[in-house]
Amino acid sequence: MRELTADLLVGRLVDWGVDTVFGLPADSADGVVEAFARLGDRIRLVLVHHEEAAALMAAGYAKATGRVGVCLATSGPGALRLLGGLYDAKLDHQPVLAVTESQEIRLLGTSFRQELALEKAFDDVADYNVRVNVPVQIPAVVDIGIGHALARGTVSHITFPPGLEETAVETSPWMLTTPTGSPPTAPLFTAGPGVPPAADLSRAAEVLNQGTRVALLVGAGGLEARQELLAVADAVAGPVVKSLPGKAAVPDDHPYTTGCIGVLGTRPSEEALEGADTLLLVGTSFPWAANVPDPAKVRAIQIETDPARLGGSGATEVTLLGDAAETLEALLPLLSRRTDRGFLEQAQAGMAGWRRRLDELEDQTRDPIQPQYLMRVVDRCAAPDAILASDSGTVATWSARHFDVRGGRYYLLSANLATIAAGVPYAIAAQWAHPGRCCIAVTGSDGFAKVMGELLTAIQYRLPVKVVVSNVSSLGRRL
Repeated sequence: MRELTADLLVGRLVDWGVDTVFGLPADSADGVVEAFARLGDRIRLVLVHHEEAAALMAAGYAKATGRVGVCLATSGPGALRLLGGLYDAKLDHQPVLAVTESQEIRLLGTSFRQELALEKAFDDVADYNVRVNVPVQIPAVVDIGIGHALARGTVSHITFPPGLEETAVETSPWMLTTPTGSPPTAPLFTAGPGVPPAADLSRAAEVLNQGTRVALLVGAGGLEARQELLAVADAVAGPVVKSLPGKAAVPDDHPYTTGCIGVLGTRPSEEALEGADTLLLVGTSFPWAANVPDPAKVRAIQIETDPARLGGSGATEVTLLGDAAETLEALLPLLSRRTDRGFLEQAQAGMAGWRRRLDELEDQTRDPIQPQYLMRVVDRCAAPDAILASDSGTVATWSARHFDVRGGRYYLLSANLATIAAGVPYAIAAQWAHPGRCCIAVTGSDGFAKVMGELLTAIQYRLPVKVVVSNVSSLGRRL
């Protein structure tokens, strides 16, 4: 059987270990669909009902797995509808590859229908953005696109003209005008720096050892460093304050955490940061300046994997470029265990009072049923390894404060774009990636209305997603 250019695309995705693509191809894109079918034992095209949901699923898949998410759409309006989900991936630093169909090359410049310069339309959202004109490009641009997405935690976009996917690679006339063979790339990716230099670790330890009221502020970059975070928190006797994307970094019921910070956070977290004289930032570029201590009054150390995000939360005395878990593990032996636990105990007392206040808000006797009580019921019924995907907006207030991440639970949210329609697509993607886990979407009636068609997607693929819908048409404005 002759190899078509669509096989080059799908085969290269398989070479990268991609096993799932969320998308809505064109009616005429038989070549691409057939290429997925030919490799159906290694990769699946999950057909969705709206392109924005496909992009949100790709972002949710990346968040739930740590792997690259891939989405696919047709030309014109189909491609444009990916943008909402792709901006969610970009702003939350998630690796996503978008594949779209562009207008035919022979029709460019003739004002033919759906003639859009997609490479220009996607220029802001995509870190790597390219149009494929000849089959020989395909392996190289897929390699570069996925490599960019993984290395920088961002979006890549590749657009193809229609008909190219059904061109036979070995007989393509394009091969006569291109260099012999394919560009020398490979489907390889190596993670960034693991441990910072010893001198930087020593400086950071000196600052932490000199502090008397140390707090940790942890973001999404600390999600895979739970044990190391708790060990450092124990050594410095400091509370762990979490950004909302980092909610799952440390269990909400652990005595060392005060929960989240920001507009959806807790009062004890605010008090911990207000009272700290030393701050250890781990994997966060926390944007809410009002909740971060004055740089002139606090000494700060930042652990970050991306040099571009160093200093994103204000001035820091020491910057540590490295993996969060490995860096904390290397830092721990250099720390002197603090015997004065007063600052931590003060935060723990504050959390005890905060939890009593939450209990009052969760009163089941209130009429109508209060969303705080509803969320606590979800919390009590959810499995120990449940994945909860929350819409942003009013619903996020309740999920952030009344659903506890503990044990093996995970929490997904559109943190920086704050789209209200992410809960259902995220939950579907998480359920696809983790078929044995309980995946729950918590959504408001406004967000659910935008993506309710994706319930058909869940049914079609027999995904046992649980969806909890709150009527926020008027209630959300009063609470």
